[in-house]
Amino acid sequence: MKIRWLANACAIGALSLYALTASAAAVPFPSKDTPAPRLVGAATAVYGAAPVSVTLTLKLSDEAAAQAYLQEISTKGSANYHRFLTPEQFRAKFAQSDESVAAVAKSLAKYGLTATRSGASTVRVTGSSAAIENAFHVSLQVYEVPATGASPAYHFQEPTTAARLPAEVSATVSGVIGLSTRPKFAPHHVKAFDKNATLRPAKASAASSGNPPGLWTVTDFANYYDVTPLTAKNVTGKGRTIGIVTLANVTVSDVYAYWSAVGLDVAKNRVKVVAVDGGAGPPSDASGSIETTLDVEQSGGVAPGADIIVYQAPNTSQAFVDAFVNAIEDNKADSISVSWGEWEWFDNATFSPVTDPFTGETVSTLKAYTELFLQAALQGQTLYAAAGDAGAYDANDGNLPPDFSLALSVDDPAANPYITAAGGTTLAGTQIYDITVNKKPVTVTVDIPNERVWSWDYLVPLCDDLGYDPITCGIFPVGGGGGISFEYPLPFYQVGLKGIQKTQPDQQFIDEDTIPPTTLITIPAKYAGRNVPDISFNADPDTGYVIYYTSSANGFEIETEYGGTSFVAPQLNGVTALLGQYLGGRLGLINVPLYELAKKSGAYTGKSAPFNVIAYGNNDYFLGTNGYSPAVGIGTLDVFHFAEALKTTAY
Repeated sequence: MKIRWLANACAIGALSLYALTASAAAVPFPSKDTPAPRLVGAATAVYGAAPVSVTLTLKLSDEAAAQAYLQEISTKGSANYHRFLTPEQFRAKFAQSDESVAAVAKSLAKYGLTATRSGASTVRVTGSSAAIENAFHVSLQVYEVPATGASPAYHFQEPTTAARLPAEVSATVSGVIGLSTRPKFAPHHVKAFDKNATLRPAKASAASSGNPPGLWTVTDFANYYDVTPLTAKNVTGKGRTIGIVTLANVTVSDVYAYWSAVGLDVAKNRVKVVAVDGGAGPPSDASGSIETTLDVEQSGGVAPGADIIVYQAPNTSQAFVDAFVNAIEDNKADSISVSWGEWEWFDNATFSPVTDPFTGETVSTLKAYTELFLQAALQGQTLYAAAGDAGAYDANDGNLPPDFSLALSVDDPAANPYITAAGGTTLAGTQIYDITVNKKPVTVTVDIPNERVWSWDYLVPLCDDLGYDPITCGIFPVGGGGGISFEYPLPFYQVGLKGIQKTQPDQQFIDEDTIPPTTLITIPAKYAGRNVPDISFNADPDTGYVIYYTSSANGFEIETEYGGTSFVAPQLNGVTALLGQYLGGRLGLINVPLYELAKKSGAYTGKSAPFNVIAYGNNDYFLGTNGYSPAVGIGTLDVFHFAEALKTTAY
């Protein structure tokens, strides 16, 4: 069994530790163009006695009680309604005791390892590669990915065998994360369709009364989705703090330039950048810094009065978890968004260039997310994640080569039940493309009469004129992520809602490049899993946004026609800062009032409806409808009326 883009590892001369460390300064995020890695050698030989680290996940002392308390603090009328916990209170009520963690540290010290509690449910373990290998019964190998174009060379380590926990810690520890340091996660932003076609600037929609789609700023977003009545009341997010978890650094001057250009008066020191696990290195195109940039511009632009903390970490499973640990244990951010992810099953496996590509971690990061996000919800922190940009086929999101079968699939961490998944729409309007057919200029006009689920199926006629099928044309699979999880069960707040679905039959993920083809996983049919997304905004880059960004290749640029659910997650983050100021406190798991309101009459009708129906279009499988659908969630928010509904009925 093999994974094609990580195959063909071959031995090369050992590199110095200095060279390997330097190459990891700003690691490129993975894509289908990532070169095959080359074996450097055993980690013990490459690293010597230099310290490395892993993160242990601790079992909660009473996860069922924590889940029960979540329902209590989310239920109006309960004695514990909105009695959010501090990190210290969460640890005392639901986490392992300090004595239990001290016992773990004492056991690991026998192997020459140092263990320090980093969070309620995590322990950071440090020691030499030899000590790590001995404690967890693994063999670690180091690989180098060569440079290509503007992407620098970098290295990572992988275990060649499945890890096993020391018996004396297994009652307390659920697993180890960080034995693999391969970059895994991709950002969820997309550039407008441009395959041998030029999209003419559109006219501004009457609803936005500002810039045309494709050139939208946060001001256009605010006008269109009814944020401005809140800002007219001087609701700016003042007193609230926004958190951004990301895997690339940001040039902070870019975000201030953007806010200034759109006429926002913001505090000069409102952005704080926190480097987790050494940070993600300097800003760079290859590492995905444009993602972090748009996250800060959008969230901070929607809520210009809020403070912002950017938790930036290297692109590894361990660092991603550690970034959430930092944001949640700090407990300074009232809401947190993330726009990076991967198919949920990939988060349940460790891909490797070794013979068996699904070994290495004794627990998936899914369990770590669940415990961390549950803690955040109990602390009143509201979390958002981009649902992905491959429509209903997250496993085939463009970061894989085309020799894998299509499988209905959803993105993680958006699929986690304790986070709000952000989906995407396409704005109504006319799109005009200039193309060349048989050496003659041709104009293709696409009319979109209603805001609809984002997919690029509406561009099929354009691709036909260009002589491409949808895959070659690059329009499939593309769209707002959505579907049904088979890793997370249906959460309590989605029970009883019309439109909720189960997993579909006959879904397999097959490597069709092997002889015979290799079935990697058969997805269970009719599983009552978590449905995503929860709520949506405009995410189609063809009706998308402007980004102010300093490219590591081209310098400062004003990018146009960008989109992706990467925009929606931080927009919701900014909206939550406004709601927090307006309602006078934290909101906690926003999914609970979201779905309570969606189940009420008047959710979509009347002048004060909190939601807008998205009944048109599809995400390459699931259809928009008059209510909930796995294509777009509940619909889109009317932000002001949602705030009023929370104030009068849910809060």
